[in-house]
Amino acid sequence: MPAHVVTMLGAGLIGDFYTRTLHAQRSRDRVGVIYARKADRAAAFAARWDIAHHVTDLSEAIEHPASDVVVVALPNHLHEEAVTLAARAGKPVLCTKPLGRTADEAWRMQQAVEKAGVFAGYLEDLCYTPKTLKAVASVRDGAIGEVTWVRAREAHPGPHAAWFWDTRLTGGGAIIDLGCHWIEIIRNFVGKQNRPVEVMCQADTLVHPIEAEDNAVALIRFASGAIGQFEVSWTFRGGMDLRDEVAGTHGTIWLNHFLRTGFEMFTAAPRDGYVAEKAETSAGWLFPVGDEVAELGYVDMFTDMFDALEAGRAPRETFHDGVVVNAVMDAAYQSARSRQWEAVTVPGWHGEDTPHLHVEPERFEGQLVVKRELLPDGRAKLILRHPESGDFSEREL
Repeated sequence: MPAHVVTMLGAGLIGDFYTRTLHAQRSRDRVGVIYARKADRAAAFAARWDIAHHVTDLSEAIEHPASDVVVVALPNHLHEEAVTLAARAGKPVLCTKPLGRTADEAWRMQQAVEKAGVFAGYLEDLCYTPKTLKAVASVRDGAIGEVTWVRAREAHPGPHAAWFWDTRLTGGGAIIDLGCHWIEIIRNFVGKQNRPVEVMCQADTLVHPIEAEDNAVALIRFASGAIGQFEVSWTFRGGMDLRDEVAGTHGTIWLNHFLRTGFEMFTAAPRDGYVAEKAETSAGWLFPVGDEVAELGYVDMFTDMFDALEAGRAPRETFHDGVVVNAVMDAAYQSARSRQWEAVTVPGWHGEDTPHLHVEPERFEGQLVVKRELLPDGRAKLILRHPESGDFSEREL
């Protein structure tokens, strides 16, 4: 199988995570070119990861003859330029989340790669965590029946770099930084063919001296009737809270990705050191993470991307998925302003309309079974509804 040489655009934290993963994941792919705006950062990154070429010109990095794949790990406002240049260079391009600052921007990026005929993947790592992959597979196998509701939450003390806080560069605050993760996770559970129809969102700036929202809660209604709920915060204290809950007609799934993973430690020793991303202290009760790049989905994400590239298939997360996510976030921002439900408009929607969820009720002696119940004393009973009169009754079994 061929090895790939990557141009990494961006020498920040996400560039570090991506490079660490790429150098380890399949034991053959390497970052060969690193781009950073400042020469000293590019040189330091190259030295840290033993990268042959470091440059400060974006076009030069993308067109560099040493690489055959471009990975975009840049601030949001640079995504469209980088993707457009990669498409013109005829190179496969993988772009970090969110794809764009708006659905229109993301749609232009999708059109650019499709017109050029190049492979493109949306780097939405949290859709690839081992727990999420297994949970989604269980849902698709029918383990919890039809999905009715998904709740997803990410909360932490705020981003690590200055540009994240500037809406002129990002397009938003906690919603566009964190909500993009959870919208796509929700879509994986309810089904990607399930069109997001409308959004109700409450967003506010509660703590930080910024223009962007630092807290938000949103509801997404899908064509099937399923509800997606995401909660995001840049003001949560105590680390990074990543959780999902999935409810179905025959079961429930709960996932905790970071704060309660089975690894807890207390220390009063005088020490400083890295514990986990967004951890605020290295003393007291700590929640270390065994292997962050694996737990956060980077390993499975890049394995899927490069396997898909070599097999000539689409990856699990495509640019179209990124466009859908941006469209939902656009509606969330509009709803936060209007304080009412706002329609989701997805440019170039690829899916088919999903029928509204319908569960055929069980019947007992000609009546509809609302619920089966086992009482504390061991008796079993049914709650019934008469199909004609609409009257409710109880029957012991």
